[in-house]
Amino acid sequence: MDFGLILLIVGGFLLGGAWSVWRLDADTAARSGPQVAVAVILLLAALLATAAGILRLV
Repeated sequence: MDFGLILLIVGGFLLGGAWSVWRLDADTAARSGPQVAVAVILLLAALLATAAGILRLV
């Protein structure tokens, strides 16, 4: 299995985690500061893993 493909899969899981954290309090309009921070960190990690996976496959 190619390492680039593993990075793409990890990026997908991180993106799903960011979405899950973001949607955690969908019933309330305001999101807490730590919730936004964790969602942003997971989103950045997902983008980095995806970009690294694409670059490893190219």
